[in-house]
Amino acid sequence: MAAVPVDAPVTQLLARARNGDAQALGTAYSAVYDELKRAARAQLRRMRDGFQTTALVHEAYLKLANGADLKAVDRNHLLALSARAMRQVLVDDARARKADKRGGGQDALTLSAAQGSGEAAAVEVLALDELLTGLHSLDERAAQIVELRYFGGYEESEIARLLDISERTVRRDWRKARAFLLAEMRS
Repeated sequence: MAAVPVDAPVTQLLARARNGDAQALGTAYSAVYDELKRAARAQLRRMRDGFQTTALVHEAYLKLANGADLKAVDRNHLLALSARAMRQVLVDDARARKADKRGGGQDALTLSAAQGSGEAAAVEVLALDELLTGLHSLDERAAQIVELRYFGGYEESEIARLLDISERTVRRDWRKARAFLLAEMRS
């Protein structure tokens, strides 16, 4: 008898979600919720910002749930897409802060708990997002590793598992990506 993969329930839920089951995505997301909160907490700690961990995870879920075409096929893919959604939420919030600082007029709805906090973090997120877009066109996997590490808060061993590559490959691509990002920031 073949062993059932540990992530089979999430995989099955994602298949149901792709087939139109409205509650299946929520159930799958609940299955990885604690892991996503840990990743968000690590990211926000690094940013030293007033974001709320739970709010970031929930906003990422809303981005995924409102997406017209859910492409996640298994647990690892869902975690990777969630890291990308967290990146998008942080970038959107940073853009709103920047627009507000320039006198955007309307009060922006943000995930920030404290008004005016984290301006440097907002600029950092926007700069990194722009650099990642450039890196993505050169080396998609390296950009994904940066995204998982920086926005997802994952360690090298976790990234290796998520992307189904060796830790050595993750380290090599991470070094290459860091060199690219540093060179671009200096220019």
